[in-house]
Amino acid sequence: MAALAATVFIASNIKQVFGSALTTAIPANARMCFYAEVDKPKEKIGFYFAVQSGGSFDIDFDVKDPRDVIILDGKHERQGDYILTANHVGEYAFCFENDMSTITEKLVDFDIMVESEPRKETPGKPSQLSEHTSALEESIFKLSGMLSSIERSQKYFHTRENRGFSTVKSTHDRIFWYSVLECLGIVGMACAQIYILQTFFNQTGRKYKV
Repeated sequence: MAALAATVFIASNIKQVFGSALTTAIPANARMCFYAEVDKPKEKIGFYFAVQSGGSFDIDFDVKDPRDVIILDGKHERQGDYILTANHVGEYAFCFENDMSTITEKLVDFDIMVESEPRKETPGKPSQLSEHTSALEESIFKLSGMLSSIERSQKYFHTRENRGFSTVKSTHDRIFWYSVLECLGIVGMACAQIYILQTFFNQTGRKYKV
């Protein structure tokens, strides 16, 4: 029974995380914003993004608080992972801007997480739970850290995979069009040589009367 109470106590103190993982395409010369609602001050906001494809894999971004004040920004960033403290209640804006590209759109993978720590009453006396919660709490924190590390590694390798694929595709397209131009050049040179030879042998020579 004490172990069950300890489990309930630990579960009641685990952080509640509200997040949204999205992948979106930012057109050239465009600005797109996404929003997250904060219910109370001092909540933690996790913001992660990575440019998966397009141009030089970079983009401009900024984060604004409910007062429309920029609290975080960056120029020509490929990816970022930030933890912010929400000092004001309201709607926070996370904006991406693709002004540096005139043709190419950017594919951006991003994640916005709002974390809160609700405080609930402890079921039972602290003296009865202290010896049962310490080991369980330590194990939960270790598992939470390991899961966060795995998640970050997955995001990193996912980004590297997409960038590598985009580079290979771009190289393949360049080689293809270079080969097409080379073939057209060879055909053009052959046609030019044939035309020159025909003109040379078909020229009317001088005529002499006998």
